[in-house]
Amino acid sequence: MKKLLLLLLTIPMLVIGRELKTPLEKNNFSRPTTYAELSEYLKDLVAQNPKLALEVIGQTAENRNVYALKFSSSQFGKDPKKLKVLIFAQQHGNEQSGKEGALLLAAELLKPENQYLFEHIDLALVPQVNPDGAEQNKRRNGHNADLNRNHLILEEPEAIALHTFFDKYLFDVNMDVHEYAPYFSEAWKKYGYRCNSDELIGVNTNPNIPAEIRDFSNKVFVPFYHNYLTKKQYSSSIYAPGGPPEQDYIRHSTFDINDGRQSFGIQNSFSLIQEGLNGFDTFKDSLEHRAKGQETGMLALLEFAARNHTQIKGMVASQRLNLIKGQPETVAIQMEHVKNGKQHPLPVYSYSTGKDSIIMVKDYRPVVKPITSISKPEGYLIPKSSKLLLDWAKRHNFSTSTYKPSSKLKIEQYEVAAIDSMDFEGDIIVNPRVKAVTINSAIKASDYIYIPTAQLKGNMIVIALEPKSELGLVTYTGYSQLLKANEKFPVLRVVKK
Repeated sequence: MKKLLLLLLTIPMLVIGRELKTPLEKNNFSRPTTYAELSEYLKDLVAQNPKLALEVIGQTAENRNVYALKFSSSQFGKDPKKLKVLIFAQQHGNEQSGKEGALLLAAELLKPENQYLFEHIDLALVPQVNPDGAEQNKRRNGHNADLNRNHLILEEPEAIALHTFFDKYLFDVNMDVHEYAPYFSEAWKKYGYRCNSDELIGVNTNPNIPAEIRDFSNKVFVPFYHNYLTKKQYSSSIYAPGGPPEQDYIRHSTFDINDGRQSFGIQNSFSLIQEGLNGFDTFKDSLEHRAKGQETGMLALLEFAARNHTQIKGMVASQRLNLIKGQPETVAIQMEHVKNGKQHPLPVYSYSTGKDSIIMVKDYRPVVKPITSISKPEGYLIPKSSKLLLDWAKRHNFSTSTYKPSSKLKIEQYEVAAIDSMDFEGDIIVNPRVKAVTINSAIKASDYIYIPTAQLKGNMIVIALEPKSELGLVTYTGYSQLLKANEKFPVLRVVKK
């Protein structure tokens, strides 16, 4: 008996005191957790677990706190051998199950049998990015902005807080947790089916993210994820929006870097999105099953990260070093979804039979192919007269400096001949005709700030500032003024001679 007691005392444990039920468990899974309940619960968890830390990473549009729980067996973020993992949920306020799953996950991770995970990972868990929207069960935040379309322009306080937090620790792995709603599409209703997986998983799809990371995600992580959920009796599939089949193509989710997954992925992180099945009314329809499904998917990621921590750590570190060195030399700025000859087995529910089924999708486009790429410049010159761009660069915390002219460098400026349009995933966006012209006369360096591309966010900078980029700043209403026909583009390129 004494030996058993001694053994128990030597096991590293986070749990002290009584086990706390989540607010959702307390109300018997009858309604979502309120912001006040969430705040109280997180504080209670930390009060009972001295190795668990709670950080307020920012405030919302309506001055609510955005919280991050930090799990570590040592000092968070300080062990260079450990993977740093970030999971964040409920960017969309009417997607409640991600938050509930995150709170269930927090309690699960405090159990003694799960402490082995923290030998290899440090985890930051942000259960609710958008409490303002959640309180009203609406998608957008208190400024009526879609947070998951804000990660490039980075104007909303919640998105800024998340990126500032990411920059602080430079997480190696991250997962953005959402819900998908198959019930409300009239096209799918007429087709007679709807998508029907408990969880959908999406990986990095932007081709500027190294193939090593994308291949590892698709070939190693995704099979592990599906097997893990199957063993736990949850169904899963690839996040593949579009359709209905044969009426419209089905693709993997967007390659745009304005969402949570791709905005961190473009910094060469191992980055994922999880989409849980939404309920009919969000509040009462299978909330327990949905929340536990989300929790299970998050656990799958943590288990995978712990098992593969050395390989993931090395892969992310080496690919980030390439960015800091200014590699790769070219960046894709216009892309399209294309076929690879494979069909996709899409799990569906039949409205006519009331049974689950599989549809083999023929027009399946899982590959993102670059159609326009450019040579990466050494950097960009932003005119100090443009407060819009200066503020944007500051929010992103880019490395900047004063430009120093060199005989090895030249400066180019785009001349905009005309502004055409193109289709991007069903939206019509600008597609300017431009020509890069060398500036022969000297510029006044003090009139500009210099943003070098040899930095972690280098590919993001190129994608944002190139006027022909279909993912760039000029495609946003507030920044469209930068692009005018028959005028010069205000951002200058610094390139090697």
